[in-house]
Amino acid sequence: MTTPTAQSLTVFGQTLKLHSSTGSATPGPAFALVHGIGMSHRYLARLQNLLSVSADTYSLDLPGFGPNPRPGRPLSVEEHAAILVQVLLDAGVSRCVLVGHSMGTQIVAEAALQAPELVAGVVLIGPVVDRRRRTVLRQAFALAHDSLREAPSANLIVFTDYLRTGIRWYLSELKPMMTYPLEDRMPGMKCPALVLRGSRDPVARKEWCRELAETSPAGQFSEIEGHPHVVQHSAPAAVAELIRTFTRSIPSRADAK
Repeated sequence: MTTPTAQSLTVFGQTLKLHSSTGSATPGPAFALVHGIGMSHRYLARLQNLLSVSADTYSLDLPGFGPNPRPGRPLSVEEHAAILVQVLLDAGVSRCVLVGHSMGTQIVAEAALQAPELVAGVVLIGPVVDRRRRTVLRQAFALAHDSLREAPSANLIVFTDYLRTGIRWYLSELKPMMTYPLEDRMPGMKCPALVLRGSRDPVARKEWCRELAETSPAGQFSEIEGHPHVVQHSAPAAVAELIRTFTRSIPSRADAK
């Protein structure tokens, strides 16, 4: 495990922050972690610390989120994905496994479509938005329900990050999230995908997660018993082990040819 270093970057005219844990001697793909709407790298920190033991690991604060200034207009999922890809290329990453949570799952899936040579695999934790529940009211109710199941430490991060993001930027990014059809993107992915949820997650329900895994050409589904939506914070060791096992199953570039 290495202590992450943080740096502010400007990519395609947008400011973001990259938290890097590098120097791993273990060969294999790097990991890149992407947060959900309203959030920052903070609720991915436990997972980053664990994954950095076995590979270089990066975590982003996307434009408008965390400490970053708000862009002058909403950014689409496709734009966030293009920024993610460019950040990783600029960091010298040649092959990686992308790990997204909530809205971050949309961004990593889109990045895999945009840069198939870079992305060896994707991990979708608590993916959104369930096509059967694609209304703001249903999503708001599910998030409120989930807050009753989360640990106090998770809720503290979530609520303080929401306050830092602000209602205006949150609502600006809500429409791109609600309209991005993740289920239509999965079949086009060339890399393996792991769809992961906590068994007590009211946001990413089991039927929806299984559907995403089954529509991916090389999809897997896993569930961590007894944990809610922010499972990477409440069960980081279990999530990290599933990600490592998944990563070991990905063919190397030489084997894939």
